[in-house]
Amino acid sequence: MKIALFSTCLNDVMFPQAAQATVHLLERLGHTVVFPKDQACCGQMHINTGYYPEAMPMIRNHVQTFEPVLNGEWDAIVAPSGSCTGSIRTQHAMVAREQDDEGLASKAELIAEKTFDLPELIVDVLGQTDVGAYFPHRVTYHTTCHSLRVARVGDKPLQLLQEVEGIDYVPLPDSDECCGFGGTFSLKNSDVSAAMMSDKMANVKSTGAEILVAGDYSCLMSIAGGLSRTRAGIRAIHLAEVLAGTRAEPWTAPATNTKVGA
Repeated sequence: MKIALFSTCLNDVMFPQAAQATVHLLERLGHTVVFPKDQACCGQMHINTGYYPEAMPMIRNHVQTFEPVLNGEWDAIVAPSGSCTGSIRTQHAMVAREQDDEGLASKAELIAEKTFDLPELIVDVLGQTDVGAYFPHRVTYHTTCHSLRVARVGDKPLQLLQEVEGIDYVPLPDSDECCGFGGTFSLKNSDVSAAMMSDKMANVKSTGAEILVAGDYSCLMSIAGGLSRTRAGIRAIHLAEVLAGTRAEPWTAPATNTKVGA
């Protein structure tokens, strides 16, 4: 398959290892990955805060950049983020219609149908759960709110993790509860956010895991910040980074990439 990568702005600016691992994994599985250079923010932050007119240029740019998927130039679009995948699916067309641009809304809907979070691309589209990964570490997994409730990725990340050779997977208590980040929620409701984060960190620590894994670096950034401040000694990495390496070819992020957590 020929797959277009939507890296997301957070990954592109702060955590490029998620996008790099996604490319490495998909190419290792025999697929071609292209990176449309005009991509930018999907506008989720603006939309979530009610700034619909300000989000429209970003939605237009996204539709224009990824429109080649509609004429068969690419087979699918992948994003290593349930949050951004959810925004593309549920918000782009809605906002365009709110702003009286039916043409943009129609194209946004068609592009959304071709857009997948990484685990659902692998399981639902590529038809795989065992990707040949090797990761000999004790791991727990945080199910992010947007991947669960908006993108509706379900248990696909766990299906993939459970097939990883060498992994010691430990279920996270209350894994479906929010970590308290929620983008601008953590800024506008900082006390509530901090209390939710405290509960999440306690659950992560209770597993005895070396590494916390999730499908969104936004949530990982927040949780890892709390774990680091409490000197928990638990690293946080993206699901793609777990799946990217094999026993024969371990994958590590380039040294220049941002490190998260202890």
